[in-house]
Amino acid sequence: MMEPPAAACASCRRRPLPPPLLLCLLLAALCPPPALGLYTVNAVYGDTITMPCRLEVPDGLMFGKWKYEMPNGSPVFIAFRSSTKKNVQYDDVPDYKDRLSLSENYTLSIKNARISDEKRFVCMLVTEDDVSEEPTIVKVFKQPSQPEILHQADFLETEKLQTLGECVARDSYPEGNVTWYRNGRVLQPVEEVVVINLQKFVNRSTGLFTMTSSLQYMPTKDDANAKFSCVVTYYGPSGQKTMQSEPVVFDVHYPTEKVTIKVLSQGNTIKEGDNITLKCSGNGNPPPQEFLFYIPGETEGIRSSDTYVMTDVKRNATGEYKCSLTDKSMMDSTTITVHYLDLQLTPSGEVTKQIGEALPVSCTISSSRNATVFWIKDNTRMQTSPSFSSLQYQDAGNYICETTLQEVEGLKKRKTLKLIVEGKPQIKMSKKTNANKMSKTIICHVEGFPKPAVQWTVTGTGSIINKAKETKYVNGKFSSKIVIAPEENVTLTCIAENELERTVTSLNVSAISIPEYDEPEDRNDDNSEKVNDQAKLIVGIVVGLLLAALVAGVVYWLYVKKSNDTKGKAEKAAAQNFPSLPRTASKHVDKDLGNIEENKKLEENNHKSET
Repeated sequence: MMEPPAAACASCRRRPLPPPLLLCLLLAALCPPPALGLYTVNAVYGDTITMPCRLEVPDGLMFGKWKYEMPNGSPVFIAFRSSTKKNVQYDDVPDYKDRLSLSENYTLSIKNARISDEKRFVCMLVTEDDVSEEPTIVKVFKQPSQPEILHQADFLETEKLQTLGECVARDSYPEGNVTWYRNGRVLQPVEEVVVINLQKFVNRSTGLFTMTSSLQYMPTKDDANAKFSCVVTYYGPSGQKTMQSEPVVFDVHYPTEKVTIKVLSQGNTIKEGDNITLKCSGNGNPPPQEFLFYIPGETEGIRSSDTYVMTDVKRNATGEYKCSLTDKSMMDSTTITVHYLDLQLTPSGEVTKQIGEALPVSCTISSSRNATVFWIKDNTRMQTSPSFSSLQYQDAGNYICETTLQEVEGLKKRKTLKLIVEGKPQIKMSKKTNANKMSKTIICHVEGFPKPAVQWTVTGTGSIINKAKETKYVNGKFSSKIVIAPEENVTLTCIAENELERTVTSLNVSAISIPEYDEPEDRNDDNSEKVNDQAKLIVGIVVGLLLAALVAGVVYWLYVKKSNDTKGKAEKAAAQNFPSLPRTASKHVDKDLGNIEENKKLEENNHKSET
């Protein structure tokens, strides 16, 4: 078909003089549209395209029609609506079958928008003497699928250019672009370091584009935790948009550059008996699996995994430990100190000594650091170390020498000494008249270990007294006492016996009618200082009494001597005055006088003994 003259087309548009109607329709279908002032409708792929007819409906309208133009410019009519009969007709165009809808105001709707709908559509309103046209350009947009990185590398090696992966974004229209990012920053192509290749494929049936961008990359050690992603840039009805893929972290392999050795232990310090675990590691990826461990005293390295275990270590394990790679390159070292603590107690265990003996005691410490030593006796901490120059019963007990290294948790040693102080029974008896004057208390003070058994008897009759009361046995001492009311003078015997010896002591006790000198009660054996003071007091009293007796003896001797001189003079005078007096009378007088003097001496001696 020949192109109509331009003048004829202009005539139909301007309507200067109404040409025949059929000729104008024919010319309207064939005339090209004006180039300027085109109206564009942007549609989303799959949605409904709505194109209003932007012409004013003229008076005398007969019908309206829609057409689109082929690439070669030829028209294709697709819809017709009569203004008088109100009926709609759709042309038999396969691409638009069951997809078109023409409203009363001549708005054309196309369902399920396709890429092939991206055309130039023209609305035509026809009257009896005129044809009006208004073109509309349809643009269709399709958002691509979210980009994803496919064919990812299992791992990356430093200093080696290799394909990291491919970024794929499918079904886009129009075609988009792909950009690679590392940690949120754009990767720019760098020769032999960053190589990007973008390819675009179109689906002939749908007209949609698929973009594929491959990335070749030479990683470094710093890429170990880097996040790689890709972004697709595409156009939509409202303008340019972007969509990002999920970030990907790659396993980057790099060689070991440094070896480190560490000591794995439960605490900050190591003591004898602990287990030591040495761990060697390299900073490469993947890390080395085998190492050589060098132990003090060993000339060759011990091949092992990344750990080496030593159990129940001793002090000789102190020293420098090393590890290296199996090729003996790259080595690291550490120093281990195994702390120890030795305690020697002399003597130790159970020791039996006699009262009054000396016992040297020593607690010797050997340790890796300064240790704290203290003594415990019978669960009570002592202020000073024990020293025994003359053992007493109160020195007996359980002694513990304990030492600790405060800087080393759990390092503590202790040894025990069970000291037994033995002694033969020692007895001291006392008596006193009770306040009621109706009885007397006789006390037997006993010392000795093991504890002596005490028995009371009456001398002469041999009868045993079973009504004795005993005080508490403390520090090897106790008392046994009885209360009696004798009608005549008696002699009581206290018998104390243990495994070492049997000791017997007797005491004369006067009848109840004769008062006795009061004796002090049993001393408090728990207070050794008070006992010592009382002993000193008694010794002082005895010494004083002895001095007084000495002075009295001298005075008495002078008195006797003077009496003998007087007696001699008297006898001489009597012989002169009474020569007939027999000599035997004189002897009897002397004898009686001597008996009186002996009785006096006996009484004095008895009194001193009791005191």
